[in-house]
Amino acid sequence: MSRVGKKPVPLPKGVKITIGPEMLVEGPKGKLHVPIPQGIQVRQTDGILEILRDSDQRAALHGLTRALAAAAIQGVSTGFTRELDITGTGYRADVKGKVATFTLGYSHPIEVLLPDGVDLKIDKQTHLVLSGYDKQMVGQVAANIRSLRPPDPYKNKGVRYTGELLRKKAGKTAGATAK
Repeated sequence: MSRVGKKPVPLPKGVKITIGPEMLVEGPKGKLHVPIPQGIQVRQTDGILEILRDSDQRAALHGLTRALAAAAIQGVSTGFTRELDITGTGYRADVKGKVATFTLGYSHPIEVLLPDGVDLKIDKQTHLVLSGYDKQMVGQVAANIRSLRPPDPYKNKGVRYTGELLRKKAGKTAGATAK
């Protein structure tokens, strides 16, 4: 039984939904398409969106469709943000238009082209704020930026999500030799 799928999705003001073979969600920030699988119906009544299923075999798709619809509605109305921190001496980032340049201790700077619908703001060259209306795209761009220099557990350097806990490991100790 899907408890996620049964929960109704409230529609904020300014969000328009068109239901067909797939659901089109339009709002002040943009447009998103949500696929509607076979056996799942979408019904809109009095500012509330309800997702219904034909049988219990569709329980997983029921919850998935509701979660995708809720993310699309939130994205086109308020948007999503993801924050990253750069830690390390000399590590920094800069953005010009749609191109972000990262200096992360390699012999060359790394340039990342930001896709449409994703904006990047940089505070103090080490705090990045990604924002956009597509939850999946914002998360993927954040993961791609983090993968440029993942956090190192020995020196605590690299790119990490804000608030991400990292356990520092102890390095090798000098003088301990095996006989």
